[in-house]
Amino acid sequence: MKTIFSKFTLLASTLALCLLAVTSCREYLEVQPKSQISLDDAFSNLPNATNAVLGVYDELMGDNGYGIRINMYYPYDSDEIIVSGNLDNGRRGIGRYQLLLTNTEIRNPFLQLYRGVEKANLCIEQLPKMALYTNGTDAEKKELRRLHGEALTLRAQFYFELMRNWGDVPAPMQPSYTQANLFIPQSNRDDTYAKLIDDLKTATDLVPWRSEVAVRNERITKGAVKALRAKMALFRGGYALRSSGQMERNADYLTYYKIARDECADLMAKRGEHTLNPSYEDIWRKVTSFQYDPAGEIIFEAGAGGANSTSDSRMGNYNGPVVNASSRYGTGGGGLVVLPNYFYAFDSTDVRRDVTVTLYSVAATNIKAPRRLGELTDGKFRKDWRVPLLPGTALNPGYNWPFIRFADVLLMFAEAENELTGPTPAAIAAFEEVRKRAFPKGSAAVGTTPATKAAFFDALVNERYLEFGSEGIRKFDLIRWNLLAQKIAETRQKLIQLRDATGPYANVPRYLFWKNNGEEIQWGNSFYKPTALTTAPTGFTRLDWRQHLTTNIIDGLQLDAAIARFFVAGKSELFPFDQATVDAYQGKIKQNPGY
Repeated sequence: MKTIFSKFTLLASTLALCLLAVTSCREYLEVQPKSQISLDDAFSNLPNATNAVLGVYDELMGDNGYGIRINMYYPYDSDEIIVSGNLDNGRRGIGRYQLLLTNTEIRNPFLQLYRGVEKANLCIEQLPKMALYTNGTDAEKKELRRLHGEALTLRAQFYFELMRNWGDVPAPMQPSYTQANLFIPQSNRDDTYAKLIDDLKTATDLVPWRSEVAVRNERITKGAVKALRAKMALFRGGYALRSSGQMERNADYLTYYKIARDECADLMAKRGEHTLNPSYEDIWRKVTSFQYDPAGEIIFEAGAGGANSTSDSRMGNYNGPVVNASSRYGTGGGGLVVLPNYFYAFDSTDVRRDVTVTLYSVAATNIKAPRRLGELTDGKFRKDWRVPLLPGTALNPGYNWPFIRFADVLLMFAEAENELTGPTPAAIAAFEEVRKRAFPKGSAAVGTTPATKAAFFDALVNERYLEFGSEGIRKFDLIRWNLLAQKIAETRQKLIQLRDATGPYANVPRYLFWKNNGEEIQWGNSFYKPTALTTAPTGFTRLDWRQHLTTNIIDGLQLDAAIARFFVAGKSELFPFDQATVDAYQGKIKQNPGY
């Protein structure tokens, strides 16, 4: 929950006409600025400069940021999760890859990301010009350099999101008031990545470690900069859809894998700053209860708060288990559906399964009822875990959005090390540290780590699949590996096999039998063994399980709700630029392939 950010409008009224380089001037003539603070005043002293940078943070959150759209619409459909419901020109159009140029769910987050860029550009320009930056007290200089590093990192985050969704985008690195023409051409994303990766190297030396400050998760610290730099380097070194309509990787990709490996290695050597939480479930219990994690596994998260559409989040209300409004938890859930094959991707003893996947809904009486196999929901941000409770129909539970965890650092290190050298002992140890947490100590289900480069990579692809479900990571991983089309096709085939109880799903039961034990569900048979029973034993109720897939909408590939129905390789890896943006640029912006 956001504890440090108050809404603060950075720009003076004289700058309100040019907040974004992607919006018509007429739109900004109609905007009433929330503050009349001049640019000079905004950077006249440390408190004002701090407020200016907090204003940059504000553009992370809200309905058009990482409060719902960017983190819960944009990463789906994938081979883990799909959006629920039938096709529309909104979130389901995004999920099904029918990306129309009039879809406002594409336009509005695009604009907010550029609003963040503009605010960051102003801070990056103005902070070093402040007299206190060079002539203040040691404490003032230290804090202003921290603010400068935060602004550099936030700008990198905004551009990272723009590039992984739209590819080559206009990339102004100065405030709009300094630009003669706001509608500048697109920049080659490779050049933009290189510039931002260099910026993050600078920022690393400006911001403190987590242990050196009081607010440790909602403001950027050295660990967050290093982790973001590693992630952006892997994307710069990965595959991307180019204007040719082909997925390509640059010849210099190993240079960026080395950057990623080195940054992760630096973080792994500072276990007093960030390490794994021993309990996978506890990570998410703390997120939903607004508790500080001493392990610091979540390295950086966007702060949410204010119970409104501009500064809060809707995790738990939009997604998670379906919760009745009359229950003690308030209404919510059901916006994201976990694919049946994803549930069965987990070993039965993997503790991540029942954290990542929710098998129940909550009735008005607070009693849980089971969901059928095609109706499972995600579980990391579930509303019925919220402490304190938030009864009623509140849209905004106040959950922060975690950008990166230490588990990601370990697996990025293993991936980069493998690409550079093969599965070295260090790479294997990092991989196994994540995997072993998922199983009871000494479990044979951990298995043997592959010893060849190709097999180790395949194991990493699968481990990231299991570790990061519903965290907005999977689709973009698959794109940078050039595996998205393949995994969507494999998922469709797996759903058919699961429906028909063939291949690896031969033992999935047609029915499950259940009853309530208090408010909880007690299962009467195994998820992993067939049963000849078709009638519920005394005291139990029958639930369609595999049987549900014979008529479930995700089974029919021609139906509007089918997974990634309109996905086209060489097109769908990127979003289109919305029509209003194309019109505003008057031919200066090239539409992405296939649109």
